[in-house]
Amino acid sequence: MSPLRTLSIVLAASLTGACTLMPDYQRPTAPVPTAFPQAASAPAEATPADAIAWRDYFADAQLREVIALALANNRDLRIAALNIEKARAQYGIQRADLFPAVGATGGQTAQRLPGDLTASGNAEINRQYSATIGFSAYELDFFGRIRSLNAASLETYLGTEEARRSAQISLVAEVANVWLTLAADRERLALARSTYETRLKSRDLIRRSADEGAVSALEYNQAQTLLQGAHADVARFTTLVAQDENALALVVGAAVPAEWLPATLTDHISAVPELPAGVPSAVLARRPDILQAERNLRAANASIGAARAAFFPSISLTAAAGSASSTLGGLFEGGSGTWSFMPQIRIPIFEAGRLKASLDVAEVQRDINVAQYEKAIQTAFREVADALAERATLAEQVDARRQQLDATQAGFRLSDARYQGGVDSYLGLLDAQRTLYLAEQDLIIVRLADAANRVTLYKVLGGGWQ
Repeated sequence: MSPLRTLSIVLAASLTGACTLMPDYQRPTAPVPTAFPQAASAPAEATPADAIAWRDYFADAQLREVIALALANNRDLRIAALNIEKARAQYGIQRADLFPAVGATGGQTAQRLPGDLTASGNAEINRQYSATIGFSAYELDFFGRIRSLNAASLETYLGTEEARRSAQISLVAEVANVWLTLAADRERLALARSTYETRLKSRDLIRRSADEGAVSALEYNQAQTLLQGAHADVARFTTLVAQDENALALVVGAAVPAEWLPATLTDHISAVPELPAGVPSAVLARRPDILQAERNLRAANASIGAARAAFFPSISLTAAAGSASSTLGGLFEGGSGTWSFMPQIRIPIFEAGRLKASLDVAEVQRDINVAQYEKAIQTAFREVADALAERATLAEQVDARRQQLDATQAGFRLSDARYQGGVDSYLGLLDAQRTLYLAEQDLIIVRLADAANRVTLYKVLGGGWQ
């Protein structure tokens, strides 16, 4: 059997039959309960959150446009996408080690010998030309060291894919929450301006009545106090609206057109009435951040295989075949063929504990990744449980605030009628105005909490990456 044929058989065996010393991967048991607390029952055919695209979940057309603009311009998401490209290239570099790096070389060697070193006694110049193709120091992966490193690199690459999906989920939720906060603050600013104008008219009326002696100075000062309180609220909400617009422009990564900004807070942020919570083991396993943690765990598990393989002999090959001649013209003539084959084996004998320490590092890193994976699951479970706990009472809170506002409006109308009829003093009417204004503010706040909770629940259940 020729040496080149023998070499080809050895290479084929190394590529197809190499073993690996990686431990068998087993997903750790999720350290969380088997059901979410306070999770409402959902129909069996209900679509899970992670299967609902964000365009199908958010009902407001303006918000959808803003989210699309953010996905195209946000720098954090762009960095996450570039990290994927970087990891893909690094995986390509690592995977290339599975194959020999074949290259062609051509060269000339010239040497001058003095006369006392030649048979003729005259000085001579010897030249040798060569052209070969081959590879150098190709490691036969009998014990899976390179395959383990390749597997670790692949898991790292796949982990960056999950990181980008997780970044998109966070971005979609952040844009929606900032947009909703802007809507609520704009509505509160409009309420403060309306209240200020109403109280300004009341204050002017009371001042004229005070000049005529019809009301006391106490009533005038109370009206002035309420007026300036509304004035301060106008200034405060004007600042908040400007800050919200700045925050929205930052998270979007570009200027947001005015026609996409909300005027008031919508009560129909979601096109899906209720999201099914599902079973924790299934829901959490679909979240990209947990999938990323599992990819990191798989990479650490593969690294153990590489550390174990370092204890075994490594075989490397250097081979070349081509043509050589003393003249350039005879380089490719018959009989000028040449080849070389240089196998090398390295057996570790004494490493002063380096190999054992490297294995310890790999195993400890695997244990660290197990703990990080379990913590990611526990954190995700709490996020879902907290969102569900808030969801369970928000509808009741909104209904209570609406009824409170209705009662407050009725009380204000009754106070106004009693004041106009001369039954009560103006102080009673001012107190009714103050109570009504606070009730209107409270309703806006709880409506914002309800909308933000729907966004949060969509996020923590893994929705928004599609």
